[in-house]
Amino acid sequence: MNTVVYWALRTNTKKKETVDDEKDATTISIKDTTTPVVETSVSPPLTANTVIKREPIPEGQQRELFKWILEEKRKIKPKDSEEKQRINEEKALLKNLIRSKSIPSI
Repeated sequence: MNTVVYWALRTNTKKKETVDDEKDATTISIKDTTTPVVETSVSPPLTANTVIKREPIPEGQQRELFKWILEEKRKIKPKDSEEKQRINEEKALLKNLIRSKSIPSI
C-alpha cells in the first residue's frame, strides 16, 4: 500500500514540477533572447529653435489673395456631389471673408 500512495504522490508532484519547469523555462528563454536596450540621446532639430517673426499681411493683399483663391475654386471640376458641396462651402466662406469689413487675424 505504501508503494501505491508513494506512486500517486510522486505522479502528482511530477505534474506540478513540469508545470513549474515550463513556466520557468519560458521565463528564462525570454530573458535569454532579449537584447539590452541602448539609450541614445537625440538632439532636437535646430529649425524648431529659430522662430522667424514676419510682418502681418495687409488686409488689401489678403482680400486679393482670397479673390484669387475663389477664382481658382471656380475653375475646379468636381468629381462627385460630395466634392461639389465641399467646394461650394469653401467658396461661400471665401466670399464672406472678401465681403467682411475686417479680416480676422490668424
